[in-house]
Amino acid sequence: MSEFWSPIVHDLVPYVPGEQPKDANLVKLNTNENPYGPSPHVIEAIKAAADEGLQLYPDPSATALKQVIADYHHIGLDHIFVGNGSDEVLAHAFHALFQHDEPILFPDITYSFYPVYCKLYQLDYQCIPLAEDFSLEIADYQRPNGGIIFPNPNAPTGKLLERVDIEALLKSNTETVVIIDEAYVDFGGDTAIDLVKCYPNLLVVQTLSKSRSLAGIRIGFAIGHPGLIDGLTRVKDSFNSYPMDKLAIAAGVAAFEDDAYFQQTRQQIITSRQGLIAELGRLGFEVVPSTANFIFVKHPKFNASDIAASLRKQGIIVRHFNAQRINQHLRITVGTETENTQLITVLRNVL
Repeated sequence: MSEFWSPIVHDLVPYVPGEQPKDANLVKLNTNENPYGPSPHVIEAIKAAADEGLQLYPDPSATALKQVIADYHHIGLDHIFVGNGSDEVLAHAFHALFQHDEPILFPDITYSFYPVYCKLYQLDYQCIPLAEDFSLEIADYQRPNGGIIFPNPNAPTGKLLERVDIEALLKSNTETVVIIDEAYVDFGGDTAIDLVKCYPNLLVVQTLSKSRSLAGIRIGFAIGHPGLIDGLTRVKDSFNSYPMDKLAIAAGVAAFEDDAYFQQTRQQIITSRQGLIAELGRLGFEVVPSTANFIFVKHPKFNASDIAASLRKQGIIVRHFNAQRINQHLRITVGTETENTQLITVLRNVL
């Protein structure tokens, strides 16, 4: 029935999410989910929010969630935008802030939703090649553009762009918006949120899916100058005035309030990551330095797709990207200590 589609739909190539297998016995190290569940306070908050009031619409501004984010990051309420996962926040940002004549700039190896948004909103874009070691060179972005976006740490490589380089980029690019997608920043990076006070064209986007274990409840947010936030709000209210339901608002508030649990679990992942990197190195893998909750690796003697297939047969899923420059790499989510040990044991047999 594609004859009824709008013309643009024929040319869309949708984003392909990581596999969500039906088999619960698989060790799932393919989609960068947090191996530890959310804070018990989050579960309690969801149960309390579900008791009554669901027949009423939620707060369209999600003020309670914005307030806890504002308090946590020491910034004004008018600097915050929230949405149904960071993917929705990013989609609104592309629509509200990147509709210009010059092309959008982002790395050639990056979050694969960016070109999808460009196709959806009919935006011109240029992929800027990362260096041979997968680092981002800010000098390559000093060219006419309609906006710049990149993850930090980058995905799927896990490499971090240092704060001094971010500031240099912002100083050299003042006429268009720079979006930093910080989905993984809590696992070893320094957030750029405080820089929005100095650079009105900076928008920082984060998610509660990874470090706060809420991938199953879609919560994302952006922090930037009130002028940018107003643009996002206009787009949101022209699309869906109620993107945040009551359960998500309650869960997000509780997740930020239980900072001790957040600090404990993210440190567990950081510690496990270092141990996993060491073990993979002993097995001969070349490991890209990571500040995320995943590791990007390749083995000089074995084909990446063969390794992934062999792991799958042994009940472990990792992510293989059949894409230019990275088709011999695997992205491996840091799991629990038990899952990581199982991975290494199986890899020894596979190799």
